[in-house]
Amino acid sequence: MLDRYKNRAENLESPAGHGFAITPHDTNALPEATRAVFVGSDGDLRVEFISGATVTLAGIQGGTLLPIRVAKVLATETSAGQIVGLV
Repeated sequence: MLDRYKNRAENLESPAGHGFAITPHDTNALPEATRAVFVGSDGDLRVEFISGATVTLAGIQGGTLLPIRVAKVLATETSAGQIVGLV
């Protein structure tokens, strides 16, 4: 497969090159910090940012891409579904 950009350094402005499904959990950290989070179905999303701050993002609509760097998606208060971490 041709990848015209394989010799360029990735940065936070680059498009994501990998993704993984996120199952919210109150203690387990994600396998790696995200550069964005995709929310597939409506609901609230409680996250712990890489800074350690924890917030609830209320009323996220399904199909929303959030440009946030998180270490955890917490099960408590998260009602959104089909969550994907993008890196």
